[in-house]
Amino acid sequence: MSIDKFFIAVKTLNADANYTYQGNPPSTEEEYNNVNWITGVNEQGEDVFGNAPSGITWTAVKAEMDNL
Repeated sequence: MSIDKFFIAVKTLNADANYTYQGNPPSTEEEYNNVNWITGVNEQGEDVFGNAPSGITWTAVKAEMDNL
């Protein structure tokens, strides 16, 4: 699975979505569940993590990736 497919799929669903993950780009739901979604920045300039943005689910991301 190419990093470009995951990145493009997420950005297609929500251009403002930001995330981090360790290792290879997620290619299964289990790996997707380990993505850290960046929801903001605190006063110290550190990323704040939370839930995936609305509309971004493994099913939606996978469907977009399959279309690429």
